[in-house]
Amino acid sequence: MEHVASKAIEDHWDVEEIRNEFPLLKNTMHGKPLVFLDSAASSQKPRVVIDAISQYYSSQHANVHRGVYALSANATDLFEAAREATRAFIHAQYDHEIVFTRGTTESINLVAHSFGQKHLNQGDEVIISAMEHHSNIVPWQMACEANGAKLKIIPLLDDGTIRIEDVRDLISNRTKFISLVHISNALGTINPIQEVIDLAHHHDIPVMIDGAQAVPHLPINVVELDVDFYAFSGHKMYGPTGIGVLYGKEKWLEDLPPYQGGGEMIKKVTFEKTTYNELPFKFEAGTPNIAGTIGLKAAIDFLGDLPSTSIEQHETSLLEYGTSLLKELPGLHLIGTAPNKAGVLSFIIDGLHPYDIGTLLDHQGIAVRTGHHCTEPIMDRFGIAGTVRASLGLYNTHEELDQLASAVSKAINMLK
Repeated sequence: MEHVASKAIEDHWDVEEIRNEFPLLKNTMHGKPLVFLDSAASSQKPRVVIDAISQYYSSQHANVHRGVYALSANATDLFEAAREATRAFIHAQYDHEIVFTRGTTESINLVAHSFGQKHLNQGDEVIISAMEHHSNIVPWQMACEANGAKLKIIPLLDDGTIRIEDVRDLISNRTKFISLVHISNALGTINPIQEVIDLAHHHDIPVMIDGAQAVPHLPINVVELDVDFYAFSGHKMYGPTGIGVLYGKEKWLEDLPPYQGGGEMIKKVTFEKTTYNELPFKFEAGTPNIAGTIGLKAAIDFLGDLPSTSIEQHETSLLEYGTSLLKELPGLHLIGTAPNKAGVLSFIIDGLHPYDIGTLLDHQGIAVRTGHHCTEPIMDRFGIAGTVRASLGLYNTHEELDQLASAVSKAINMLK
């Protein structure tokens, strides 16, 4: 395929050209044209990603790093080219600071387990926020429980934001780590991560950022941020499922013990002692998701062909338009009204259950998410069981938001 940028993006944003690259968007649901508003859960895949995976399995497949034959050497080259593309995409300094995992969840578990094993002791403290996804809560709970440390929580304000003053108040001489989401999957809040990183480093505290929701929407430069760890998933950024990334500063990846043992992560094994492999392979035990990694590179190339400013402008326009439409509907309340937020529209409707709304939207061809979105503490904070969440991607249109508002209005009239 010709690069999308050369066809669709020059001096303008041509959303229809972009939509044509996503085969699934041509589908119907219950006989209606599909309106896909669930990209925060998992985005759709452009043809280049699908083709890259198909081509790998049909003509390029072999295990990597281990074979001397040409097919294996070529597969290894493709795999490591994906690592270099990922490094460049987030502007890391070194390829070996890029560790491939199964996703953001595994990346966070890796850091929580390995950091906790070496650096957390009785009475130490780890800080997270009240808006975290369960994957940035449970691993730290486990690490704290295993090592006698305490989890401290940055409070959530009524508009779905946190205050840097509250972070400052929570830091003590026992604080050993801060882990914070970049963009909330349930609220759309864009957190002040640069301020948090700067504050933490003033106290010599390392910081991990959960970037699963940020990478598809914002340009990321881990060197400028000076972040210690940054995690994200392929399937949120138009790539395959089952592949994720952990960026870690070289000094930290060298310092931490391996997360898993097995093949590839070793240099030498005897029954008396094992010595571990160099970075990044120390953290990549076993045969990796080769096809997923190659598909991730295709997604990175796809996004790299689209000006990030155009993505931001398009999605901001969608968010503002969708917000204005939904606010006009009777009994509807938006949950998450941060002044700085990404394309997430979470809402409740007086007297109606989110599941009922979601079901009626489904029958009108509109795919949204309902429930707690793996953020039960957020729902507890607002005293609700869950929300209806419409989440936006670069392929969504203003017309689709018109359809969403119309479908929600119909659902309200049917259920009231």
